[in-house]
Amino acid sequence: MKRLLYTLAGFALLLATACTKDFQEINTNPNAPIEVQPSLLLRQVIYDYGEQMSYEGFVAGNLLGQYFTAIDFNLFDRHSLTEPQLGGNPWPVIYTNLRDNEIILDQSGENPSYAVYEGPALILKAYMTAALTDIYGDVPYTEALNGKEGNIMPAYDSQEDIYTAPNGILNNLDKGIEAIQNYEGTATLEGDILFDGDLTSWITFANSLKIKALMRLSAKMDVGQDLQAIYDSGDYFQSNAQNAAFDFTDGQPNNFRIANLRAGDFNLFIMSETAEEILKDLDDPRIGVFYRPIGNDPDQMTYAGLLNGPDASQTSISVADYSLTGMVFRESTGMLDANFLTAWEVSFLLAEAAERGLITADAQALYESGVSLAFAYWNTELPADYLTAGPAAYGDNGADKVEQIITQKWIANTINGYEGWIEYRRTGFPALKTISASLNNDLIPVRMPYPTEEDALNNANFSKAAAATNGNSINAGVWWDE
Repeated sequence: MKRLLYTLAGFALLLATACTKDFQEINTNPNAPIEVQPSLLLRQVIYDYGEQMSYEGFVAGNLLGQYFTAIDFNLFDRHSLTEPQLGGNPWPVIYTNLRDNEIILDQSGENPSYAVYEGPALILKAYMTAALTDIYGDVPYTEALNGKEGNIMPAYDSQEDIYTAPNGILNNLDKGIEAIQNYEGTATLEGDILFDGDLTSWITFANSLKIKALMRLSAKMDVGQDLQAIYDSGDYFQSNAQNAAFDFTDGQPNNFRIANLRAGDFNLFIMSETAEEILKDLDDPRIGVFYRPIGNDPDQMTYAGLLNGPDASQTSISVADYSLTGMVFRESTGMLDANFLTAWEVSFLLAEAAERGLITADAQALYESGVSLAFAYWNTELPADYLTAGPAAYGDNGADKVEQIITQKWIANTINGYEGWIEYRRTGFPALKTISASLNNDLIPVRMPYPTEEDALNNANFSKAAAATNGNSINAGVWWDE
């Protein structure tokens, strides 16, 4: 019996030794990769960010910007922004893609064969970081994405530093351009669904993003000299062929997500009263792209919107009385883009810069170019007299030219994330309305609140950031808007 026990004990010891010796080698599948290739990550970051933020733009950004009204399940439309329903929480979308993009940056620095990815990854980091801080204000940045190093409770950086400090947005755009210009390798940029691996297009994209970032900061800093240098170089988006965008398809798996919603969910979104007034006042034919006629009757071609934020428990709303959102968002999504940045947006930014005296340029020509590009982008014929007669004509009857520029940009930015709302916060245009049944004391929010998960998982740093925003208030302006 003792011999049997000794034999069993020895066998157990042998098993224990066998299970620990060369454990990693034995249990590693030689046919399964342990590191994702940067080409796959780049494609994933671009697609996931573009797809998810386009969806966010439709179901949440378009409510804040008053393009659409939600007629039910609409606490967000009534400005209870801590209660996202179909959408309204871009925080995890942006941070997830910033994390994956950081892996690309790490790989480009560690492996010379991946160096081609450094510049585009720096540019994407700047782009996504700008979206994050423009929406929320101060956010975790320099200490973020360091979970591997054990920092799972990152401090919040000020928006000013996020934009202007070393390794901030503007600096990363410059470093991204420099990395591309200095790249001497032979490897191509694979996985690039924005520019098909064309590195010069990434430089043009970065310059265009610098124009956008500088205009964001134009009330806080002297940006004229930098803007003038980019404008004089001519290396920025000037045609729709250069746009940083990728196409959705009409069918799965790459169609716009709204096409896959239940009809009942899709029918929650109708034209807002703000959009109705703006587009009708301009006699703008894009109304038929963004919205459907009442009753979806093409013979009537009558459009009607509803004031944002109705209290569905107190108001009976019939969808048949209002205009649903357009076919381009559901039946014909092959005509829709995931839009990162476009030539028309850049033209409007430069037109504003010229009109405000920040650069020496023809503001009217830039405005009219932006309008023409925007109509072409939305596959709509520009009426012959749109820019020469009536309210869209530059400076017509003493019109506020900056308001005209921003309003045209607002129109074209439909579903482009939160851009229309962000530009309203920066400029005050177009004039948004006090909503029907506000849960925010009839105030238009000027930032998104930090998500409740931050309070639970990063409490000490969250508490400091919340205190700096009057208790995580959606009415506390971000730095560039103070």
